[in-house]
Amino acid sequence: MTNERKTTSKDTRGGAAPPDASARDAEVARRRSGVPDDPVRSGDVAHFIGKVKTLKRAGTGERGRLIFAMDATMSRQPTWDMALALQADMFEAVKQVGGLDVQLVYFRGHLECRASKWVSDPAALARLMTTVECHGGYTQIRKVLAHARKEGEARRVHAVVYVGDCMEEDIDELCARAGELALLGMPAFVFQEGRDARAERAFREIARLTKGAYCRFDAGAAAQLRELLSAVAVYAAGGRKALEGASGRGARLLLEQMKR
Repeated sequence: MTNERKTTSKDTRGGAAPPDASARDAEVARRRSGVPDDPVRSGDVAHFIGKVKTLKRAGTGERGRLIFAMDATMSRQPTWDMALALQADMFEAVKQVGGLDVQLVYFRGHLECRASKWVSDPAALARLMTTVECHGGYTQIRKVLAHARKEGEARRVHAVVYVGDCMEEDIDELCARAGELALLGMPAFVFQEGRDARAERAFREIARLTKGAYCRFDAGAAAQLRELLSAVAVYAAGGRKALEGASGRGARLLLEQMKR
């Protein structure tokens, strides 16, 4: 996919700009970005996406790389379907920030943990996700973290997203794997569906060790998950400055966690 960036023209005329030039430019930028007149009334996510369209990635301008990992055991089918419907929003949120490459990782069944190729558009990720059926089995979060480390050692990965509802592994081993991601500067953003206390303890610790974030969302809450995934995508594509310069509930939740 061609990675295009919009540029703004500079005023090369001499003399100081009129006092209201910045306000006028801001209004023009708002109209071009499609941000509604009343962002609060139109929803936090629309305002958030409109804000990050004006941001640029700090540093080299490289495309963001995000590992999108999900529990695909049998009980996760409804959430898998919901994530499939929402995944395009991640790409849309970062379209003007610097682009995003995503790798899908999932586990299911008996010791099955798979990773897709890296993709750069929602249609490609949707095709990958529609080929996956959820099968019964135990969690394999350790393998997800180990795979993320391997990918990060080969080439920088800016963030890992994990979506799940339970944890059936040794928490100390998971923490050791999370520590390896921390050494690579790879934050993990862990989103828990439901209220399993053991899972929450492990997920919070993984997020803390990697300097990422933990958030819980309710079953079937598509709006909550959309906000969180979009916020992480912006972080992966634009860095922490993108989150700090953005508004929206998802961005605020992640920043609150990352400051701890």
